Amino acid sequence: MTNRNLEKAALRGEPSYVWRAGQERRLKMILEAAGVRVTGRVLENGCGVGMYVEKLCIQGGQVIGLEYDFERAVEAREKSPHITNSAGEHLPFPEGAFDLILSHEVIEHVQDDLQAIREMVRVLRPGGRLVLFCPNRGYPFETHGIYWRGKYKFGNTPLVNWLPRKWRDQLAHHVEVYTRRDVKRLFDGLPVKFVTRTIVFGAYDNIIARFGGFGRVLRAVLQFMERTPLKIFGLSHFWVVEKREV
Repeated sequence: MTNRNLEKAALRGEPSYVWRAGQERRLKMILEAAGVRVTGRVLENGCGVGMYVEKLCIQGGQVIGLEYDFERAVEAREKSPHITNSAGEHLPFPEGAFDLILSHEVIEHVQDDLQAIREMVRVLRPGGRLVLFCPNRGYPFETHGIYWRGKYKFGNTPLVNWLPRKWRDQLAHHVEVYTRRDVKRLFDGLPVKFVTRTIVFGAYDNIIARFGGFGRVLRAVLQFMERTPLKIFGLSHFWVVEKREV
């Protein structure tokens, strides 16, 4: 990666460029959480280059992708014409516009995650659902890299998220990370109910591509742990939040 691309990856994350088992698994989770809402008006808030937008369009709904980064928004338009270039803290949609919103590993990158959540709840109709994935602080690796001695170091860095918050934020000030309590706090005072609140591990497609059988065993073990108290060490929070009638 060039220095410019490294900085973009640090500040805005890396979107899905290749559709593999990990993306397929998460799509299944999204569809199960959405139910019939996926055939209504759907927003992917932070759509990257449009991989999930493309898959959601197949379900028959009216799907809109919103992306802050202009270059990625242009690339996403190759998959769907319904892409908006805007910030998640100021959604350019009226109240109650959507039946379903997907926020996939995005809120950790915005300037104001509290405002971003409030905006998503605002544009949901009553009975509509927000499907949210965001990084879990209990995961033993910081997957967005760190800043060390003034330089960004890309990749998975062990134990950073387990440091005291002050030290952790000095190393990874470019990205947020969440405990269960942190995510709950984002919804305080909002007219919502929680349908699902859990933690999931990844699919580890890169490890499987490199190590074959060992990677598949590792994935099976870690995904089994999602059904145990050891899920606290999982990669991402997976929450499904439904808007209540006010």
